[in-house]
Amino acid sequence: MIITVTLNPSVDYVVRINELNIGSLNRTKDTAYFAGGKGINVSQVLHELKVSSVATGFVGGFSGSFITDSLAEKGIKTNFIHVQEPTRINVKLKTGEETEINGAGPEISPESHRALIDLLDQYGAGDTLVLAGSIPSSLPSSLYGTLTMKAAERGLKVVIDAEKALLEPALSSPLYFIKPNHHELGEYFGVDITTVEEAITYGKKLLSYDIENIMISMAGDGAVLLTKEASYRAQVPKGVVKNSVGAGDSSVAGFLAGREKGLSIEEAFRLSVATGSATAFSEGLATADKIQKLVSQVSIQTLN
Repeated sequence: MIITVTLNPSVDYVVRINELNIGSLNRTKDTAYFAGGKGINVSQVLHELKVSSVATGFVGGFSGSFITDSLAEKGIKTNFIHVQEPTRINVKLKTGEETEINGAGPEISPESHRALIDLLDQYGAGDTLVLAGSIPSSLPSSLYGTLTMKAAERGLKVVIDAEKALLEPALSSPLYFIKPNHHELGEYFGVDITTVEEAITYGKKLLSYDIENIMISMAGDGAVLLTKEASYRAQVPKGVVKNSVGAGDSSVAGFLAGREKGLSIEEAFRLSVATGSATAFSEGLATADKIQKLVSQVSIQTLN
């Protein structure tokens, strides 16, 4: 089983208006609500790829109920820890350009914090834990390290998609998969990474830790996958980028789905890039039909 953790999920409230008039009444053209958060995105895309997962993290109030209900309607299993304060609501105002107003997350009590760690006792060898996104300010920034250590003790494989400060505490434990983009990879070493060759050089430095797979996304220049045995480069399909939100989460889901289905590393990488691209070329998250159309357009090169 794949367990996705979203510590600070959101209800994304998308509002479209023709023109924003500051200080006066504005009427919406249309609105929509979505369950948001990096781990939740991974679960939703895994569902499109016919791979089961359990979404967990913290939810509360009416907005938290919306998240659990919307995932349940899609047939996605949940195992959230319920907190007193409501889950945050993020407003995405679309007026040609997009303006975002992100709410603050709920306060997480020590009891809820402990419950999250104890939740891992329900899983073990053969399961995969996905830690994605930010950590609420009421929790220790070292939490991913704590969860990774507990997961390793229980035999889970761990995937982390988060910034340097949140990943670093976990580097003392084995990791199955991480996915920095080239900007985030540069932050680890205090450099600007602009070429595939630089990404490979610095990505291999991270392989000195106990990390099985490192995928580095390079925007229009494709992506690189590094393992201790081999290195691969993928060229992304051609298309019009409509959406950058969730593309990285979709790539994570594509790789995990490929490995769950028994695909080789190369083919899982191909599916990962196709899945991320399908989200980037869509208004929302990737759908199964769009992913399948792009798989054959992703070329993989094995590097020396």
